[in-house]
Amino acid sequence: MSAAQVPAPPPAEHRILFAGTPATAVPSLDALVAAGFTVAAVLTRPDAPVGRKKVLTPSPVAARAAELGLPVLHASRLTGEPGRETLQRIAALELDAAAVVAYGALVPAAGLALPRLGWVNLHFSLLPAYRGAAPVQHAVIQQETQTGACVFQLEEGLDTGPVFSRIVRDLAPGETSGDVLAELALSGADLLARTLTDLLTGDATAEPQRGEPTFAPKLDQSDGFIDPARPAAEVAARINGTTPEPGAWAWLDDPEAPVRVKLAGAIAEEVPGEGAGAAPGDLVRDRRSVHLQCADTAVRLVQVQPAGKKPMNAADWARGLPAGARFRSAEEETS
Repeated sequence: MSAAQVPAPPPAEHRILFAGTPATAVPSLDALVAAGFTVAAVLTRPDAPVGRKKVLTPSPVAARAAELGLPVLHASRLTGEPGRETLQRIAALELDAAAVVAYGALVPAAGLALPRLGWVNLHFSLLPAYRGAAPVQHAVIQQETQTGACVFQLEEGLDTGPVFSRIVRDLAPGETSGDVLAELALSGADLLARTLTDLLTGDATAEPQRGEPTFAPKLDQSDGFIDPARPAAEVAARINGTTPEPGAWAWLDDPEAPVRVKLAGAIAEEVPGEGAGAAPGDLVRDRRSVHLQCADTAVRLVQVQPAGKKPMNAADWARGLPAGARFRSAEEETS
């Protein structure tokens, strides 16, 4: 039998490392295990404090790895002395490849060279668009009509490596980044498993990224502030883009002091007839809905979480508000 006729070895004959931390990475770990890969170890960030009581809690990936009986390596970074120790442990695994999904730390050149075929990264954007930590959130905020996921060869630059494969997904008005990311986590997991199989059997081809890159840095709480003085489409996109993380919020006007409330989900649409003459920031209510008047039209709020309470239907929340309730604009807050 010639070399060309020798069948490709099954994935189980290859040893891989999986690196990931949040819940969005768990479907990829499951997909690789289900596909038959030998996951020699799982790399994730250390336990972190969670909740009001700051209880140290394993990452979702660490918890799933423990359920699957896989060895776990914890490292917050792969540089410095702790990083060198982790890289030594990775080198001892004698890996064929490594797969990364939202691990949360950069891999230095010394680490990239350890697996025989390098590292592949599942990234939730259509590279070179939205390189960085929050690609889906930024795509929704920027009112993109499409996004997707790519599997690319990891290199020292930030999400700059050549792309093996990609999937495209349309973005619909009213979708939150959480909705989109949950779906891409599943479809991207399948893409990663198929691409890694092709890589290990010699059937994968990567192409350089083409086009002008854009960037998606990590968002913080200030990015979730909702300013009703902005156009409605922009306001809805920011609410949806920052839901659930880092969280959308606004200042509810109060005679004594503004009250901060969290928002989740919004749809830009015309204010009902009774809202004629409403000013930006006004909350226009009826029995079934509540609209936030913006600079042009309005957004219908989906869910609201008052301070210290659980999230609730926005219309139900609005019923308890006094007449004339409204949200403050950025200009009002700083004046």
